[in-house]
Amino acid sequence: MTTHLLRQVQLLEGPGRAPTPRDVLIENGRITAIGAESLARAAALGLEPLAAEGWLLAPALIDPHSQLEDPHTGTAETLASLERSAVAAGYGTVALLPQARCWRDRPEHLGLPPASTRLRLLCWGSFSRDGAGQELAPHGEQLAAGAIGLAEGAELPPLPLLERGLSLGEMGAAPVLLAPRDASLSQQGLVREGVEALRAGWPMDPPLSETVPLQNLLALARLLPERRLQLMNLSTAQGLAQLAALPDGQRPACSVCWWHLLADSASLDPIAEGWRVVPPLGGAADRQALIDGLASGLLSAVAVHHQALDPEEQLLPLDQRKPGVAGHRFVLPALWQELVVGRQWSVAQLWQALCFGPAAFLGLKRSQLAVGSWDWILFDPQQRWQPALDGEAPLAANQPLRQAMLTGQVLASGLSAGLWRGP
Repeated sequence: MTTHLLRQVQLLEGPGRAPTPRDVLIENGRITAIGAESLARAAALGLEPLAAEGWLLAPALIDPHSQLEDPHTGTAETLASLERSAVAAGYGTVALLPQARCWRDRPEHLGLPPASTRLRLLCWGSFSRDGAGQELAPHGEQLAAGAIGLAEGAELPPLPLLERGLSLGEMGAAPVLLAPRDASLSQQGLVREGVEALRAGWPMDPPLSETVPLQNLLALARLLPERRLQLMNLSTAQGLAQLAALPDGQRPACSVCWWHLLADSASLDPIAEGWRVVPPLGGAADRQALIDGLASGLLSAVAVHHQALDPEEQLLPLDQRKPGVAGHRFVLPALWQELVVGRQWSVAQLWQALCFGPAAFLGLKRSQLAVGSWDWILFDPQQRWQPALDGEAPLAANQPLRQAMLTGQVLASGLSAGLWRGP
């Protein structure tokens, strides 16, 4: 990356602050001067300023949970391809769930090779061995080896095992991330029960598959307040109502998948990519409740929850393929259009959902941009682009917006020396 003077770029310095127009000098990926000092230094270097009035310079995004099944030889995604695509999408931190071909349930399985960029890769440890919900994994050993917390699969483990593990308390104050879902109550449905799904003839999954396990989790949280229970991928209006009924200070931190904020069973084309997800898509009322819950703080963080499928898996019938959508690169432009442009959210609100909230969710220090920072991204909300199968694309075949024309693109990042799309 070369040296650039960004003239009057919208600078978002940290949480709770609105972007302000500032002159910013960037040298070799680091912010080296802000304000009048940047102009003086740029003049000494003979730099021509870049007109950046419509661009946003902000902290890099944080993904609190995604999956990577085979980091080295995967055909759906590898660590290298995930790293390239996440950095190009503006993500500076990605936390990987324990689901993998070799389940990350013991210290020797947690290690990942060092990133070639400045991307920070974190690992969730596993609550149970092999994610099977039969016996406890070695919690303390995983945390001592660097796991940021403990997580389980796409549904709640058996309550006796869950209560035993939480009562033993080897995790201490580390977060325990659990999905409020009981597949035995899902009736093998593909979308949430609702009028739109009934009209379309989709097999329906009742909200009960989320609300019943959610009640159990909230009861455990009250019983064991010293444990840091966190909820993964809340998806129903009924679930949000259960959270809203709790007194302040008793609500666990909750994440929501980005795709559930964009798509619902009324808005998605019947032949479009993105129907097969767990938890399933709800109706328009569910999506509205999730957006409102994110705005009010009931939901703490937006997760990418990247789940890559290879081309062969993607050819299977909808009810036979593994669930999930993939693609870090769609999240920021799609949510900017949906929330900032479409619903008049502020930039600070969006960054709370995509950066500062996820940092708190993971127990990380919240990012602040200042002289010396490299954990930044430069975003042009007006840039139109078509996703391409290039070196910055993920390998995954199940990318729901791959054929779309998108508005809003990351132009550069301090995380990668080779990423610069500006003039």
